[in-house]
Amino acid sequence: MKKTMDRADVTLREVSPREKLDELISLSENWENEHSCHGYRKNGPEDILPYRVFLAENGRGVAGYLFGKVCIAKEASSVLPKGTAYFEVEELYVIPSERSKGIGGRLFAYAEECVRAEAEYVLLSTATKNWRAILHFYIDEMGMDFWNARLFKRIRGKDV
Repeated sequence: MKKTMDRADVTLREVSPREKLDELISLSENWENEHSCHGYRKNGPEDILPYRVFLAENGRGVAGYLFGKVCIAKEASSVLPKGTAYFEVEELYVIPSERSKGIGGRLFAYAEECVRAEAEYVLLSTATKNWRAILHFYIDEMGMDFWNARLFKRIRGKDV
């Protein structure tokens, strides 16, 4: 679709969501089975097709993906004025064997560069169970700022 970026043994590119749909669904099933995010479930076509898809590929296939879309702020917030264009990252996933090799950061930076002309901000939410690592990644490594947090504590039920 758009430009590609090669670095070492990984190629970064934007693809049509349909091009790798089955593989993306399979990878999301693997992610679900990791139980690393609260409430994460594997994607179906309807979860991927409306988005722009960015891939990190190595000689063995897809090493990671990021998908999201450009949105316009319908209301003013403490960060975004009404009418501001932003890119909402829906998912960023790197397969376990390729983690801690810089692929997630390169994929994020590549998507950011691809949408820069269309969006003023990049936004995302996360439901990870490893919040320390994810905050380090997005804030310290990707240069994002902290906006808000939604916390929970179970006070009744099986796990108490």
